[in-house]
Amino acid sequence: MTAPNPLRGEASLPIAGTPRCLRPTFTALVAAEEELGPLFALVERAGAGELRLAEMAALFWHCLADRDALTREAVGEAVVTQGLAACAAPLRTLLAQILKGAP
Repeated sequence: MTAPNPLRGEASLPIAGTPRCLRPTFTALVAAEEELGPLFALVERAGAGELRLAEMAALFWHCLADRDALTREAVGEAVVTQGLAACAAPLRTLLAQILKGAP
């Protein structure tokens, strides 16, 4: 795995025991937006505590730098296994990158 670069808005999410890099590239965010709707609305829902588990897992899925034979179900399972509190840090990193963009 490539180590995440926090200066680029990247984060790490352990999936099936392996840390995976979440990289919010333009392509990844466009794919997430196609599935989840406008990203600004997604950020607003998250800020209001109304982000759904499926939305979080979908954002993580689209931002995975290397899916390396992973399934979406594995991403969802990682979120459930670690719990929402543990997933808040990588989610916060991705949402901050969506709002502020690259340095």
